[in-house]
Amino acid sequence: MASRVNDQSRASSNGLKGKVLTLDTMNPCVRRVEYAVRGPIVQRALELEQELRQGVKKPFTEVIRANIGDAQAMGQRPITFFRQVLALCVYPRLLNSPDFPEDVKRRAERILQACGGQSLGAYTISSGIQLIREDVAQYIERRDGGIPADPNNVFLSTGASDAIVTMLKLLVAGEGRARTGVLIPIPQYPLYSAALAELDAVQVDYYLDEERAWALDIAELQRALRQARDRCCPRVLCVINPGNPTGQVQTRECIEAVIRFAFEEGLFLMADEVYQDNVYAEGSQFHSFKKVLMEMGPPYASQQELASFHSVSKGYMGECGFRGGYVEVVNMDAEVQKQMGKLMSVRLCPPVPGQALLDLVVSPPSPSEPSFRQFQAELGLAPDMFFCLCLLEETGICVVPGSGFGQQEGTYHFRMTILPPMEKLRLLLEKLRHFHAKFTNEYS
Repeated sequence: MASRVNDQSRASSNGLKGKVLTLDTMNPCVRRVEYAVRGPIVQRALELEQELRQGVKKPFTEVIRANIGDAQAMGQRPITFFRQVLALCVYPRLLNSPDFPEDVKRRAERILQACGGQSLGAYTISSGIQLIREDVAQYIERRDGGIPADPNNVFLSTGASDAIVTMLKLLVAGEGRARTGVLIPIPQYPLYSAALAELDAVQVDYYLDEERAWALDIAELQRALRQARDRCCPRVLCVINPGNPTGQVQTRECIEAVIRFAFEEGLFLMADEVYQDNVYAEGSQFHSFKKVLMEMGPPYASQQELASFHSVSKGYMGECGFRGGYVEVVNMDAEVQKQMGKLMSVRLCPPVPGQALLDLVVSPPSPSEPSFRQFQAELGLAPDMFFCLCLLEETGICVVPGSGFGQQEGTYHFRMTILPPMEKLRLLLEKLRHFHAKFTNEYS
């Protein structure tokens, strides 16, 4: 500190004006922010990439970026349907091109008609294009088995991260021991610790149980809450499900227990559900906090405050750079919800191409549309599963993929049981031969 003062004094004596903004005068909360996935290791990786381009010899030929969930940077190919619609939205003259399927054109026109001046370059309302908010609400209803979702409770955002920070800004208040405490899982995604440092909130760690596949334990939540009350006012419980970076998927029973805990302790629930499309473990199933909350009934369904977040950055989409996401709020005070809209308006609106992409993610091609087959194929279905799905959609013939019975690696089959009269059998085989020829011609 003294050396800086001396430096400034020397600068003044030399006729130089001292800096207004220095490490000593800058916002101390910002100085405390750390974001591990973009920290010094990543900076060194950038330097190594530059050295490799300059021909410097290393024991490797490329830097593999496994520091952050950036699927397309690692080689994942974008979904054709998404990029085709976006291309038409960005450059509407392509709507006259014969190179795009009709359903792609219809979707692009629908999005453009909802934009100011029918252009992706126009601002939208701060909460996002109303049409897209309605589509998101319908997606949530389908995902949750028909439980209603109100588009007025859906706010589009610049990825899920922006919505998470916005929600924390609403929740953080007080001074000293009355300062807001926020419970976050450890290990956590560094967005949470970084945002809490910037907001000067109190980070309250609860530890996931590594010995039980990173399970969330209610007893650990109780311990963390009890100890935190000596130094702050805990008001928020953040849950990441599926876990990031741990990958665990919470059971329905665990989610119910978390909701009861939050309700009993008077905590606002934030459910980060960005990885809901990345569930692979046998026996695991994603349950949204919204669905479980509503199915628990009163008093939980009618009183427990919840904000749940989703994004286009992960899952099969991997569209990180478009920065599209949303938050749905449940049981939020109506006046606070107005304040939330006001806070979002300061940043005008989320990126409009990201809003458009989100619309495509929540309402993909239907089986009757021309883009459906390629969309399904690009989702990563096994070849035999994809064949059987296409066969069913086009001919009405229902067979079973061979992968369900076991087959030699690299070979693909299907199983069918044939019990009809001979005439029907001949018709069935003829349909199969015709479809197989067509399928092979389109996809070989």
